[in-house]
Amino acid sequence: MSFTPDIQAFCCHYTSQQAIAEAAEQLKADGMPENVTLNRVVCTGKLQEVTILKAFENGADGVFVVGCPEETCHNRKGSARAAKRVIAIKNSLEELGLGSDRAEMFHTERGFHPEFVTAAQTMNDRITAMGPAFGDSK
Repeated sequence: MSFTPDIQAFCCHYTSQQAIAEAAEQLKADGMPENVTLNRVVCTGKLQEVTILKAFENGADGVFVVGCPEETCHNRKGSARAAKRVIAIKNSLEELGLGSDRAEMFHTERGFHPEFVTAAQTMNDRITAMGPAFGDSK
C-alpha cells in the first residue's frame, strides 16, 4: 500500500517570496514534492505553536518551517523565535507518541535557492519513511 504524506510548510515571506510567486514551475522542475503545501507567513516569528498543531489536527503527517538565517533575519529575531517554537512542537509530538521528527525548522537565504526544495524533499522522504501520523493511509 503506497503512502503519500500530507506535508505543510510554513515559509517566511522573505525566504519564499521568489520561490512561490515567481518560480512555481522552477520549483516543480527542481523536484519540489507535489504533496507539500506551501503556506507563506509574514514572518516565521509570528507563527504560533497552535497553528502548527492545528496543521496536524487537520491531517498533516509532517510540518516544516522555513525562515531566514537567524543572523540575517529581516525581522531581527523572528527566525530565532520560530526555531524555539518548533523545538516546543517537537517535544509535544514526542510526548504524544507521534515522533519529534514530524516537525522541523530550516533556515534559507532570501529568494530562490535550491535549499528550499531540498528542505521539502528531506521532509517528504522522512515522513514517507515514518508513515501516516495517525496510522491511517491516505
